[in-house]
Amino acid sequence: MPIPFLAADDETTPFPPVNTALEEPNGLLMAGGNLSKRRLMAAYCSGVFPWFEEGEPILWWSPNPRCVIFPDQIKISRSLKKTINSQRYEITQNLAYREVMKHCGAPRKGSNGTWVTDEMIDAYCELNKQGVAQSLEVWLDHRLVGGLYGIELGRVFVGESMFSKERDASKIALVHLCQSNKYDLIDCQLETNHLVSMGATTIDRDTYIMMLGKLGETPMSSQYFKQA
Repeated sequence: MPIPFLAADDETTPFPPVNTALEEPNGLLMAGGNLSKRRLMAAYCSGVFPWFEEGEPILWWSPNPRCVIFPDQIKISRSLKKTINSQRYEITQNLAYREVMKHCGAPRKGSNGTWVTDEMIDAYCELNKQGVAQSLEVWLDHRLVGGLYGIELGRVFVGESMFSKERDASKIALVHLCQSNKYDLIDCQLETNHLVSMGATTIDRDTYIMMLGKLGETPMSSQYFKQA
């Protein structure tokens, strides 16, 4: 079954119901459109996120099941706890948002491409200026060595990506996020062994959408939830 394909200037056509997303590839819902604030907010409030490589059309996803972390269930290994307690690392918020995204977009081992494109960086930096997109930075000796970024919707944090230049630096950021008492749900989107080792689990898409509706609405996002 083909998926809808939007024109690049289309900001108003709503997303299809997420239960119409493909089973293979898991969660592919729609293609095209753009990365305007309106489109991105409508996506996240609908349980949808963009994920595509440079040179591809924008692809929109809502996978089933959904990988999440409940903050009070975060797993901290003995060695990680020792690293955190050493207090060698400084953690800041939104101090270097663009730099965090650029590090997250650097090609990984075994891959030449990136899905954190310049277009995406510019779009999310605009959301950061408006208080919707958030980053955590981990510093060692005044060097940015780790961090993460994502979208804040009320008590839900939708994690987009994280990076490490030093061992455990991204884990330190994730633990700090979970222990901030700001969120009841961390959306990790896709399951990885790394996330599972830190306490991530999966919930079905319907449960995720229900929790997003209960926990994610804010004065800024309410108009987009009504459209979702």
